[in-house]
Amino acid sequence: MPFVQIHLQKGKSGFWLKKMSAVIHTAMTEMIDVPHGDYFQVVHQHEKGEFFYDPSYLQVERSDELMFIRFTLKNSRTTHQKQAFYQHLADRLHEKLGVRKEDVFIVLSGNAAEDWSFGNGEAQMI
Repeated sequence: MPFVQIHLQKGKSGFWLKKMSAVIHTAMTEMIDVPHGDYFQVVHQHEKGEFFYDPSYLQVERSDELMFIRFTLKNSRTTHQKQAFYQHLADRLHEKLGVRKEDVFIVLSGNAAEDWSFGNGEAQMI
């Protein structure tokens, strides 16, 4: 039940964004047991003056192609699964779209089943 928010600087085409979204979703289904139909993402494109980051924090050399990808999902993955997912997603974005691995910034934010309502004012997961 992930909800994915992707933040990047403006300039990508609709085709590129759709492909990026598909790559992210496929990585989730392959690596962290997300069902194929569990597909909820939003993309935010920002002006250069609205997008801030340290270009070399923790010795990772970032560029203006940096993307922040935040996953809100149920707390059910091990540390090993998370680490494998980070690597897999960075590899796939690089292979499929030419995104530099250094420019893939990932945050997983966990929560519980009762923290979700998929509509109708109901907590469908409990």
